[in-house]
Amino acid sequence: MHINGEVRLTTGQYSETGRKQRNEDCLSFFMPLGNLLTTKGAVSLIADGVSTAEAGGEAAELCVREFINDYFDTPDIWTVKKSAQRVLTAINRNLYGKSHEFLSAERGYICTLSIIIIKSHTAHLFHIGDSRIYRLRAGELELLTIDHITPLSESNSCLSRAMGMDTRLEIDYRKVAIEPGDVFLLSTDGVHDYLSPERKVEIINQAPDLHQACIDLTEAAHATGSPDNLSCQLVRIDSLPNESLNELTDKLTQLPFPPELSKGMKIDGYKVERELYASTRSQLYLVSDMASGQELVMKTPSQNFDDDPAYIERFIMEEWVGSRIKSPYVVEVITPNRPKNFLYYLMEKVEGTTLEDWIEESLAPSPAEAIGVIKQIALGLEAFHQKETLHQDLKPSNVMITEDLKVKIVDFGSVFVAGVNEIFVPLQRDRILGTVNYSDPVFRLGANTGIQGDIFSLAAITYEMFTKHLPYGVALEKCEKQQQLRRLSYVPADRYNEILPEWFDRALEKGLEINTEKRYNALQDFMQDLTHPNPEFLIPREEKISTKSSMIFWQILFLVWFVSTIALVVLFLNGD
Repeated sequence: MHINGEVRLTTGQYSETGRKQRNEDCLSFFMPLGNLLTTKGAVSLIADGVSTAEAGGEAAELCVREFINDYFDTPDIWTVKKSAQRVLTAINRNLYGKSHEFLSAERGYICTLSIIIIKSHTAHLFHIGDSRIYRLRAGELELLTIDHITPLSESNSCLSRAMGMDTRLEIDYRKVAIEPGDVFLLSTDGVHDYLSPERKVEIINQAPDLHQACIDLTEAAHATGSPDNLSCQLVRIDSLPNESLNELTDKLTQLPFPPELSKGMKIDGYKVERELYASTRSQLYLVSDMASGQELVMKTPSQNFDDDPAYIERFIMEEWVGSRIKSPYVVEVITPNRPKNFLYYLMEKVEGTTLEDWIEESLAPSPAEAIGVIKQIALGLEAFHQKETLHQDLKPSNVMITEDLKVKIVDFGSVFVAGVNEIFVPLQRDRILGTVNYSDPVFRLGANTGIQGDIFSLAAITYEMFTKHLPYGVALEKCEKQQQLRRLSYVPADRYNEILPEWFDRALEKGLEINTEKRYNALQDFMQDLTHPNPEFLIPREEKISTKSSMIFWQILFLVWFVSTIALVVLFLNGD
């Protein structure tokens, strides 16, 4: 990967049994090598087994071990938050299940857990229980977590939240910007409850290294009377990825742009058969592998952008992202089996035509055929969303359809990847706006509406397939401000296709809502309402409006009656 995510860290850690009979704390630090450090980050974590639960120590060890094992196996284009929460939810479920394998409630697998994941220029914090995370910066020690405890009396309290305590996991998450020189302290209550913030800072600053600082912190807590296990960990940020724009540009331009290609030309062992598509941003060619004879599609960058690092980065990321999305409804990106001498990437060849041509040429597809196509596109979008990736430019020309009505989404040019967006680069990333009549108009005004944007695009395609019209006509092309969007009016689909049931049209209307608060939040909900009548949508619009007006009338009448009654009571009291 061209992105530099290699932070440099120094760590120290120490754990001591203290005055207890056994040590139920567990802590660890793991820093991967290569691309994993860039995409997933380095992990520091500490857990404290609940002493009243017989298996608290085992729970702490399981949390630490399983998190490190599983977090780095999550997809490398997921965000830190999604990856960690998925893993923590599974661990919590496992702990809760183990606790309830025994009849005795004392055999509880319960522990606190605090985690720091350092990725690029950000520290991601996950916390549950009363272990803690502090940040020491410029001599000031700041507590970054909140203890989850419930007071029972002036001297006693109990945990209100912990790993394995409940089937539903409520874990705090926050992210903080980091700077070189920052020191993070993770500790269990046996340490931090017995040292003042000033004493902690003094010990850390006086120690010759972080490992000795951790030993000194535990010894100081023990000397002040701590009856608990003593564990702490220190992580110092030595340096952050600070690649210059020139350095990044040098990486991005290691491979030159291919020359303008034509039939018969050969490039890296591929023979050009014909040009399939060309625009100001890229070209598509049908090529054949001269070694195997396999036909593939080659996408090449446009010479118009050979000096634009933001464009080049996006082009490179297209291939990287596309290779990570596996679905029968999304075109497959092919990894070449030999070195490349030019910048391009390869995709499987898809027989058929674009959905745009199919809609234009098809006289009247049956509802079953049309819905079958839409279902496949939705499944393709789900494959994107499962990888924390938004398509952002779904339109009929970016969907291929075969003679037997099999569908593939074929373009990655405008994708947004949340996990990649977390990684700092010294440039303003290329932001490609989708096609006006299909992409979310709110996105075009600068907001990222997430999955809702792809839902809008799918709803627009569905509307066009059933009506041969666009839901807002050409009005979207004229909208450049929020006020203009608010004046848009949805045109009911049954105006163009009288056989469409009202519940179907109402699902389209909700999917195409300009106001995102009224639009679907989940793709599955949209598809459910599109294929199964939603009872709410079975009420005719006129009747619903009438019902609403009736409710408003009775509410006003009740208010008048209430105010009148109060006034009469006041008059009666004054009369007395």
